[in-house]
Amino acid sequence: MSGFVEKPEPLQVPGLVHLHTGKVRDLYRNEAGDLVMVASDRISAYDWVLPTEIPDKGRVLTQLSLWWFDQFADLAPNHVLSTELPVGAPADWAGRTLVCKALRMVPVECVARGYLTGSGLVEYGRTRTVCEVPLPEGLVDGSELPEPIFTPATKAEVGEHDENVSFEEVVRRVGAETAEVLRETTLAVYGRARDIARERGIVLADTKFEFGFDGDVLTLADEVLTPDSSRFWPVESWQPGRAQPSFDKQFVRDWLTSPASGWERAAELPPPPMPEDVVAATRAKYLEAYERLTGAAWE
Repeated sequence: MSGFVEKPEPLQVPGLVHLHTGKVRDLYRNEAGDLVMVASDRISAYDWVLPTEIPDKGRVLTQLSLWWFDQFADLAPNHVLSTELPVGAPADWAGRTLVCKALRMVPVECVARGYLTGSGLVEYGRTRTVCEVPLPEGLVDGSELPEPIFTPATKAEVGEHDENVSFEEVVRRVGAETAEVLRETTLAVYGRARDIARERGIVLADTKFEFGFDGDVLTLADEVLTPDSSRFWPVESWQPGRAQPSFDKQFVRDWLTSPASGWERAAELPPPPMPEDVVAATRAKYLEAYERLTGAAWE
C-alpha cells in the first residue's frame, strides 16, 4: 500500500474543470480546451506523497522547466501556451501555473542515462545491461557510461513503480518510427542539457521526459530537467563507487529511513510529518539547483 498520506481536495475555479491530482501537479481544462497545470509544493518519496510540503518547490519546478524549454527550442517544441493565471485563480497559483496545449500523449517515460545508478545499477549488477542495452564490465555506482543510453519506462499510477522496458517494447507500443524519433529526441535533449549543466557545476546523471503529439509534431510536455525528474550531482563531489550527493529530495529519503523518523517502510504505514530542519534543507537544495543552472538568484 502506498499513495497519498492524505489526498488533497482540488480547488474549484470558475471556468476550469479539474481532471487529475498527481503526486505534485493538479491538472485542469479551461473553456478553450487547453490544459492548466498547477505545480504544488507536495513531495513524494518511496511511492508516498508526504503530508508535509516544501515551500516554493512547485514554483522552482515550473520556473526551471520554463528555463530549460528555452534551451531546447531548436530541438523540440514544447506544450506551453501561457504563464498567465486563469481568471479567478487563487494568487498562490502565480509562478506555478502553465497553460498548455492538450497533446496526444505517448504512453512511455523517455529516460536518458549518462551515468550508472539507481534501477539501472541494479539491472547492471544482474545482467551487465540496462533496459537490455549491453554495457561494459567494471562499472560501479556513479560511473559515466561510454555514451548516453535511452532506457524507457512505463508510467505508473500514484503509489506504483515505473517499470523499465526495452526499446523493442516501445516499438511494440507506439510503432518503429515513433520509437526511433523518441530515442533520437530524448538523447539529443539530454546531450545538450548534460553539457549545459556540466558548465554550471552539475552532473546530469539521468533524466526523464514526457512527449505528446500536437497533430503530427512530437512535443515536449510536463516538466523537464528538474530535481524531481532528474538526478543532479555536484561536479566537485562526484566520485564513482559510492552513492553521490544530490540536488533533490535525498534529505527526505535519508530522514525517512533513519531512526529519527520512527517510520518503518516495510510496515507499509503512511510516513509521518517532516521536521522543520529537513524541510528547510530540502528547500535549500531545490533552490541551489535552480540558481546554479540558471545563474539567477531565486526571488
